[in-house]
Amino acid sequence: MDLTVGIDFGTSNSAVGLNVNGQPWLVEVEAGSKTLPTAVFFDARGKMHLGSAANKALIAGDEGRYMRALKSVLGTPLLREERLIGPKRQSLLDVIAKFLSELRTRTEDQIRQPISGVVSGRPVRFHSSNDAANDQALIDLTEAYTRAGFKHIDFLPEPEAAALAAQDLAAGEIGMVVDIGGGTSDFTVFRKDAGKADILASYGVRLGGTHLDRALSLDHVMPLFGAGTEVRRALAEGLLPVPATLFNDLATWQTIPFLYTKDTLRLVKDLQRHAVEPDKIDRLFEVIEAELGHDVAFAVEAGKIAANMGGQGVIELGLVEKGLTAALDQDAMDLSLARYKADLSEAVRETLTMAGIAPDAIGAVVYVGGTSLMSIVPNAVKTVLPNARAIQSEAFTAVVDGLAIAAGQKQYA
Repeated sequence: MDLTVGIDFGTSNSAVGLNVNGQPWLVEVEAGSKTLPTAVFFDARGKMHLGSAANKALIAGDEGRYMRALKSVLGTPLLREERLIGPKRQSLLDVIAKFLSELRTRTEDQIRQPISGVVSGRPVRFHSSNDAANDQALIDLTEAYTRAGFKHIDFLPEPEAAALAAQDLAAGEIGMVVDIGGGTSDFTVFRKDAGKADILASYGVRLGGTHLDRALSLDHVMPLFGAGTEVRRALAEGLLPVPATLFNDLATWQTIPFLYTKDTLRLVKDLQRHAVEPDKIDRLFEVIEAELGHDVAFAVEAGKIAANMGGQGVIELGLVEKGLTAALDQDAMDLSLARYKADLSEAVRETLTMAGIAPDAIGAVVYVGGTSLMSIVPNAVKTVLPNARAIQSEAFTAVVDGLAIAAGQKQYA
């Protein structure tokens, strides 16, 4: 008999789960781990490497194309644009379908049974205020699963899956899931009763860990590469700002690979000739020519994590220039991310309003997703729900646990 699995296809990490006797059982999707980075690397021969293998290939400096945050392009025109990836032209939709197909194959190899169905997690909203893009994103993800070989495809909002798996609430208690992933923030108010989750309201915004990384990169790293500097006009007097688009793309996980073109190199060379601060544009040229954009992004992410621990974070940029660093302490990070804290607080309030629930009715907040461990998240929630207790025990697996439980409840003809 063909099985149905639950798949948490995340912006940063992915996982697969099955329902075994009413309990979630997670697949070892790569050696020794039940989650894997949602990252791919196509080597020069076109072979695709997934997860940690993709990250290792990038770190080793192997020739090829690295991609991350693939989920963020769902619902956008970028998803279906064909580009040279490896030795052939393909779209990011093709890449996502191959990634999902590999998840299915790895699962089938472990359980030695064919898989025909999937209950996939999805954000409450892929795009905050664009209904057309939000609808298109679901169409895109459905197509990717179809291409990956799944015959029966269902979706469950990720925070609702986490609510289904929540264990530490008393019968009848009202809780809120705060699910902050790599690309979206989702909120669900639910009542726990007899092992089930009665969903009272769900709400979502397009805000996640990659947005925080981008803000920190733009504020603290991109100025070292020339952001905010000027160039001399070629045929007239006066100065012009260096194009901001270069730095916006370099600070955004999903657009980094598309900077590695001859056109971009020609543009940066021209900027070098006219730069008021040429040493900074020289660094930008090094990043583009040596394809170090993802290395810079990983350095920003590492600095963010260090600063979040309350110490002096340092963004190490020695791969670009020996000894180059950008300081990042908690106060500086909080200043850069202040607008996102306000957005999160407002999203909590909106979810309560949709549910018709007063703040003091929430007994517990279930924090889900790696970005929920960032201090700005509980700080934002506490401004609205100061008395609710925090549950963080299953931050990385709550969604896939709930999807696995839901998958066991599906029956197909």
